Amino acid sequence: MSGSNSSDALAAAAAESTDPLQLTVHSLPGAHEARRLPDSRKGRWQLWLMLAVCVAPVLASYLAYYVVRPSGGLLNFGELIEPQRPMPQAQPIQAPDGSAGVLGDLRGQWLLLSVAGGACDEVCRNNLYFQRQLRESLGEGRERIDWVWLVTDDIAPPEEIRDALRDATVRRIDAQALGQWLAPSQGHALPEQLYLVDPQGNWMMRFPPQLTIASAERVRKDLSRLLYASAAWDRPGRGEGK
Repeated sequence: MSGSNSSDALAAAAAESTDPLQLTVHSLPGAHEARRLPDSRKGRWQLWLMLAVCVAPVLASYLAYYVVRPSGGLLNFGELIEPQRPMPQAQPIQAPDGSAGVLGDLRGQWLLLSVAGGACDEVCRNNLYFQRQLRESLGEGRERIDWVWLVTDDIAPPEEIRDALRDATVRRIDAQALGQWLAPSQGHALPEQLYLVDPQGNWMMRFPPQLTIASAERVRKDLSRLLYASAAWDRPGRGEGK
């Protein structure tokens, strides 16, 4: 997707499987056994090579984004969280229909998060609008990212915005517990910003507040680069391999 088209649209790894090393020596190996030792070492090297091949795509995708910057000196628009913060997977959440779950249920997809009380003021609605537009602007990549609204109180969302939330993941969560995981930039409140979580459940980026069409395009470019860099190992949906 070209930049102009995007602006328009925007509106483990394997483990070594050799037998455990026997530390007790009962007798010295015979000559025929000694001849087989080089083959054993060769087999171990082959297993290590297979391991490297399995984990290389994951490592390469993160290196491509975090270390190798795009040409022309451009940097990411979002603020990288270093070190990343793993989500509290056992933290209880609740769906709009009252069904209970835990935050870890949301793992397995990229998550573009917003946070607000159920009354959803102007800042909240602006964030929800851009979450939806950003996801739709990613084309086929949209199937690999969910837009999530974490509601921090017991107030029901206004009737007039409920239809617009049909493709969103809305969950209630304890505000104090959420504050132990996510944090805003200095001088801002948690509901002012959008937050990005990777498929492993790590909070790894936050975006500046008060998004506009122009600044949201820069967010889209960050998301596109991340999806491209992780394409070798990330797939849509929350399968067992996630």
